[in-house]
Amino acid sequence: MLALHIQNETDRLKAVVLGTAEQNGPTPKIEEAYDPKSAEHILAGTYPSEENMTAEMDAFEKVLKKYDVTVYRPKIIPNVNQIFTRDIAFVIDDTLIKSNILPDREAEINAIEDVLQQITPEKIVQTTPDTHFEGGDVMLWNEYVFVGYYSGADYKAQITARTNEKGVLFIKNQFPHKKVLAFDLIKSRTDARKNALHLDCVFQPVGNNKAIIHPEGFRNPNELQTLIKLFGKENLFVISADEMYQMYSNVFSIDTHVVVSERHFTRLNRWLREQGFTVEEIPYAEISKQEGLLRCSTLPLIRERT
Repeated sequence: MLALHIQNETDRLKAVVLGTAEQNGPTPKIEEAYDPKSAEHILAGTYPSEENMTAEMDAFEKVLKKYDVTVYRPKIIPNVNQIFTRDIAFVIDDTLIKSNILPDREAEINAIEDVLQQITPEKIVQTTPDTHFEGGDVMLWNEYVFVGYYSGADYKAQITARTNEKGVLFIKNQFPHKKVLAFDLIKSRTDARKNALHLDCVFQPVGNNKAIIHPEGFRNPNELQTLIKLFGKENLFVISADEMYQMYSNVFSIDTHVVVSERHFTRLNRWLREQGFTVEEIPYAEISKQEGLLRCSTLPLIRERT
């Protein structure tokens, strides 16, 4: 059985589910787009090919295995986008929570049934259909759980809103020993540079005390200040709207000192190295055209403090 253990974003990664781009299906129709960046590339004729996305994910898997990480992959469902495993479930401490994702994507959780069968059934939790959250909005930081959500009156009509206030409350009730901090995020159906699809699109910790952040992605200044005070301004790498669009904050930590990043993130990768990180650069720009990157592609199962 898998002994789930996730307490933060940067402890030594031991086991992870990495998505797959194999048999990803044809380019979606514009009305099938879940986010403005995908829509942008569908209209421009630059939507990524299965071949290119598969090559990028293979490069990611190679780096993970270089660090002796056990890598699980979903069972392939033809013509279903299975890249972003972070959306379908997430682990807090020793419990896996199944996400209530967009109805069109419900098949994706069935593709990791082989992994779920290795987890004690009592450690798998699912909630009511009106309680919404996706893993990209849930971020662990030791005694804290950061949760991105959207409180706008147009929540039901806002396809880029994936976590609601009921979702935040569920996590608070399910994990009363945690300090749950919620962050209301900016959403846009039409402009990817003004759309915080998930919390990890505008914020992510790295190492022991540093973080990448896009302040303009937060609707509530007080919530933003709480986060800034927690990490300290001197420990934050602030990214622009264009860098957020490129997904600068959606890197992935293998350890407190090892970060996997997109090879074109020149300014970020330089800063990371200046802070003493080992940066594993890989190509991932094609996958980013779907408004997701490295963290979005992963479902960590076990991290161990070293």
